[in-house]
Amino acid sequence: MPTTRTTVGTLRRAGLVTALATAGVLTAAGAASAHVTVHPDNYAKGATDGVLTFRVPNEEDSASTTKVQVFLPTDHPVLGALVTPRDGWTAKMTTSKLKTPVKTDDGTITEAVSEITWTGGKIGPGQYQDFDVAFGQLPDDVGRLTFKTLQTYSDGKVVRWIEEPQGGEEPENPAPVLKLTAEGGGETTATSGNAKAASASSTASSSGDSTARGLGIAGLVVGVLGLAAAVFAVVRTRSARS
Repeated sequence: MPTTRTTVGTLRRAGLVTALATAGVLTAAGAASAHVTVHPDNYAKGATDGVLTFRVPNEEDSASTTKVQVFLPTDHPVLGALVTPRDGWTAKMTTSKLKTPVKTDDGTITEAVSEITWTGGKIGPGQYQDFDVAFGQLPDDVGRLTFKTLQTYSDGKVVRWIEEPQGGEEPENPAPVLKLTAEGGGETTATSGNAKAASASSTASSSGDSTARGLGIAGLVVGVLGLAAAVFAVVRTRSARS
């Protein structure tokens, strides 16, 4: 009987260690992704007729997100920005004069959208909301676009997602960043732009699946190690008693 109690106790301790280790891995992964992002995260320079999706998660436990402000760069403007209606939300677009007008096949552009504000809706704890912005053309003279974002909660808290990565390390409050690749250049058509968006979305999905698989494998490894430790303890206990 004492041997049985010792075995059960050892297995329970091993199970608890395994559960805590797995929970720690999953919690760390969740915390790392709880910020505003843009999807897809890359497009070809000069791409036309595409869609950018800003994903806004709620990282508070007792407050809801009630206002989202996304600031579009004006030094390298996104031309022809339009918002997709979102149930419960009202979008307000602010335009600004460009310091350097942009010449296009349809004429010279002197103004562009510089800010989009969504209000009236609610993103509850444990939820997220996607906000879609269609564009006519992306700039072809820069390698990335940074969309600084302000997220306001029902308790008055404002989270400023405005920091840009420095030295390859992600800052505490990173701004959504869209990478612009050289592929396609300024000759990108509507069809190729949409195809690249689909490809980027597929890549992002594949990356997410890989991350999930990685976490699953990590949890399995931790579980196996915990079980092995328990078995070793049982064998050692029995040998000592013998």
